[in-house]
Amino acid sequence: MLRQATLGDVEAIACLLTGYAEQGLLLPRSRQSICETLLAFRVIEEAGNVVGTAALHILGDDLAEIRSLAVVETAQGKGYGQQLVKELCTLAKQLDVPRVLALTYQQNFFDRCGFRVVDKSSLHQKIWKDCIHCRKFPVCDEIAMVWTAIDVTQEHRKGVRMSR
Repeated sequence: MLRQATLGDVEAIACLLTGYAEQGLLLPRSRQSICETLLAFRVIEEAGNVVGTAALHILGDDLAEIRSLAVVETAQGKGYGQQLVKELCTLAKQLDVPRVLALTYQQNFFDRCGFRVVDKSSLHQKIWKDCIHCRKFPVCDEIAMVWTAIDVTQEHRKGVRMSR
């Protein structure tokens, strides 16, 4: 079952993320950080246990980022990661966020989810504020990939007309 995360999920989310953070596959998140951003998190539950999680972090009016995407090893291959990504992309679209970013080592996975590789230098500087917590900073080897929800040019023109 895919659902909004609750305070009761914080411990499970933290444990799941810690394992992958220790492997250098994603940034560490403290329990406090998870609590503070709990509304951004979705979880996949199987037999009463959290087996997957991901969060959507809004970086600005034109970009959100999928963060903390993780699925326990025993539940991988069931499509849970793709369900989480699809849910967060749908949420971004509902919020009128035109693009969703993923910084990843899993290019093939995000290709299958409809993301495309972009040059990191084309992204705002806001995406780098959490990078100082990464042990790989400042030499990042993650791939930047973006999913486009809304035609940015069309939406920009609409906004210009509305502001006159």
